[in-house]
Amino acid sequence: MTYEVKSLNEECGVFGIWGHPQAAQVTYFGLHSLQHRGQEGAGILTNDKGKLRRHRDTGLLSEVFKNPVNLEKLTGSAAIGHVRYATAGEASINNIQPFHFKFYDMEFGLAHNGNLTNTQTLKKELERNGAIFSSSSDTEILAHLIRRSHNPSFMGKVKEALSTVKGGFAYLLMMEDKLIAALDPNGFRPLSIGQMANGAIVVSSETCAFEVIGATWLRDVKPGEVVIIDDQGIQYDTYTDETQLAICSMEYVYFARPDSVIHGVNVHTARKNTGRRLAKEFKHEADIVVGVPNSSLSAASGFSEESGLPNEMGLIKNQYIQRTFIQPTQELREQGVRMKLSAVSSIVKGKRVVMVDDSIVRGTTSRRIVQLLREAGAAEVHVAIASPPLKYPCFYGIDIQTRRELIAANHTVDETCEIIGADSLTYLSLDGLIESIGLETDAPNGGLCVAYFDGNYPTPLYDYEERYLESLKEKTSFY
Repeated sequence: MTYEVKSLNEECGVFGIWGHPQAAQVTYFGLHSLQHRGQEGAGILTNDKGKLRRHRDTGLLSEVFKNPVNLEKLTGSAAIGHVRYATAGEASINNIQPFHFKFYDMEFGLAHNGNLTNTQTLKKELERNGAIFSSSSDTEILAHLIRRSHNPSFMGKVKEALSTVKGGFAYLLMMEDKLIAALDPNGFRPLSIGQMANGAIVVSSETCAFEVIGATWLRDVKPGEVVIIDDQGIQYDTYTDETQLAICSMEYVYFARPDSVIHGVNVHTARKNTGRRLAKEFKHEADIVVGVPNSSLSAASGFSEESGLPNEMGLIKNQYIQRTFIQPTQELREQGVRMKLSAVSSIVKGKRVVMVDDSIVRGTTSRRIVQLLREAGAAEVHVAIASPPLKYPCFYGIDIQTRRELIAANHTVDETCEIIGADSLTYLSLDGLIESIGLETDAPNGGLCVAYFDGNYPTPLYDYEERYLESLKEKTSFY
């Protein structure tokens, strides 16, 4: 199988609420704040006095609920919602979440953010025992494990299932009488709990959703924790004591919205700190700093303040471009880049420009942006990346599962610099990234997963072990 990475993409975002008369509407606004985490599909499932209703479809949230009736029919005081980007399972409506399972003695809804690393093993075992899967998503695994369990209590079944699945996961499980949230033992994916003015409890992949709906942050869900929310309030429990915080460092670098707070650290502040540290590690003369919109603007701000160089808006992003499809010719592909991004000649002409970006994946976009700046008259273009070289696959919920498309895995820094056409290329050091984010923890790597940079994974890779070993042998030239 061939994998091609065009850009980094997060698996998805989840949102849940318990105790609000307009639960579906609040969930819609919450998901809208999480749209950056997935644009391939969206869905909402509500609980109306034990009766579960759902609407889901492919496309952006606004497209899925373009017809107001689709939202109005989702009555009830509790809901879970999901926005999806596919890393496990194809982009069809059967894979759009939340899933809705109906059995003779119960029904429940399920939404999942992350990626399981032992999916194939579990799926084979479950199918041998009679399980029938209706999707190709790894999310469905948990439902079958819950039903298969012989534990006499339902929460016992849930805990047993959570202990069986491996990898990165943040689950929301909607029952007839409760909402359950759970996080993997390493906390790879973020998940937070908040409360609205009317007492409604909300759970979200990012805290930025709380601001939109007027909720107050209560606390983050901890690694290995299972949270039960019902009419009596919130109950915190655990399904394992073998935990070790390893939050995905790319949440801070790229994925999360800058106004979100993850494990006590504001994302904008973390990115600004990476820019400051990057400026200290930068060894070249320059005139101005230009951040690549939008996720690199915070880092560019920090770089500018530390270096004393003016932070200029030398690149402008067209905010109305939703998606760019692959064009059939190189000329049209280049035109597509110009539709999304423009260089401001009056700002960069004759200047030695530091182009600050958050990461380099394949290098194609970096090369085109450097070219835009040169065509706009930049005297020199020095590329500064606010993260270390991206060299290794991710198996916990980001769509990088091969080294074939990672330019840093196949070329040295000097070679990469030549490929993207820059005058220099500077990556942030790994220590610089860890210290810049600055989580208050004694966990390895400052409580971060940095496997994409150093190849040291916090957990066994299970079904992905063979693919990972194969990826180490891959070599692709980008010249």
